[in-house]
Amino acid sequence: MKAHKITQAPIPMRWVGPLKLTGHLINEKISVPLATYETPLWPSVGRGARVSALVEEGIKVSVLDERMTRSILLEAEDAFAAQQAINSLKSRMADLNAVVSGSSRFASLIDLNSQVVGNLIYLRLEFTTGDASGHNMVTNAADKIIPWILTNYPNLRYSSISANYCSDKKATAVNGILGRGKYVVCEITIPRDICERRLSTTPEKVVDLNIKKNLIGTLMAGGMRSANAHFANMLLAFYLATGQDAANIIEGSQGVVHAEVRNGDLYFSCTMPNLIVGSVGNGKGIDFVEDNLARLGCREEREPGANARRLAAICGATVLCGELSLLAAQTNPGELMEAHLKLER
Repeated sequence: MKAHKITQAPIPMRWVGPLKLTGHLINEKISVPLATYETPLWPSVGRGARVSALVEEGIKVSVLDERMTRSILLEAEDAFAAQQAINSLKSRMADLNAVVSGSSRFASLIDLNSQVVGNLIYLRLEFTTGDASGHNMVTNAADKIIPWILTNYPNLRYSSISANYCSDKKATAVNGILGRGKYVVCEITIPRDICERRLSTTPEKVVDLNIKKNLIGTLMAGGMRSANAHFANMLLAFYLATGQDAANIIEGSQGVVHAEVRNGDLYFSCTMPNLIVGSVGNGKGIDFVEDNLARLGCREEREPGANARRLAAICGATVLCGELSLLAAQTNPGELMEAHLKLER
């Protein structure tokens, strides 16, 4: 493999934190690397991190599901024949997985979803992919599955290796409904006094703004399965620092903020059903990326997939810190712009 060439316009990077994380995957305080030209992002995420350190449970992170998808496009004679073929294929998962095992020792087919349009078959193949984000792994597996299908179902015809029903790097409903990448939920309950002292706001103001801005505002804008202020900012900075495919922030930023006042305190959560990260694969051979992943504890000897799940948990918590800080700032007139003028000029 040819050596990577490093851009001559390096992106500034800074370690922020530590964040306090708890949950079924990680229980520790950890700092995170963020590479960005938007320098106010560092103190903003840092403010959220400081709040997490003051809360007994910190940020509770749950990774509820993981899968990488590739949809293929096949053609049948008519819609009924298409559905018959789909029904048959769903009954032959073991045979399909035998084909997949010949393409990778880490790929495993876990589900099939489909849509029929006329005589067209949109077949969404869903895999686990170990510690890799899995884009190329699932495409390679699909490339092996297609000839097996065409051999066993001679009435079907090939149309494309990619049918856009995956959906890769596009804002769609299917990813949020069926999942693509890691399904990550981050939650924190902030005592009222910490909310007032450290975020200069109240639980009621944050909940009210989340409803009026993130929920209703996004609805009026025509947003698709998205209700957040700026998930994409934290995702891009974290992705660039850890060697991820940055274009995946398109589906990754389709997440939802849910907030409530609970016994006078602020319950705040960020749900990310399409968080695509990997601790191995393309983008990981660069020195600073390897150093960052090692410092995050995502290069340890663990069962396949465990390092990637840890990375997803840390990424999700980072998003929560930045989202919390920005929403708190926007409850106060002038605070957002004042911070940008102070930090960027």
